Amino acid sequence: MLWRSTSNPDVDDFPEQRRRMVEDQLRRRGIADERVLAAMGKVPREQFIPEHQRRFAYDDSALSIGEGQTISQPYMVAKMLELLACRPEHRVLEVGAGSARRRSSGS
Repeated sequence: MLWRSTSNPDVDDFPEQRRRMVEDQLRRRGIADERVLAAMGKVPREQFIPEHQRRFAYDDSALSIGEGQTISQPYMVAKMLELLACRPEHRVLEVGAGSARRRSSGS
């Protein structure tokens, strides 16, 4: 199922879209790690994509970020982070992420 943001493309309320993404796309689909949910609710996805696509920032889909790269679907990022089961004492090196957003979410 593909979730679309219901924001007005002229007046984006990114914090509210981010909150709804966490609740509707992640928590309701089984992401249960509160640290992952908090991180996903904190990282501003709209800052990692081109300005002309920002109104789609919190849709449940991958988006082009240029140079043949994409920013992954929010659910996939959250699922990967949850499966990784990192703890504060762990150190992670991710190579070839494509965008810095996943790395920011995992910090």
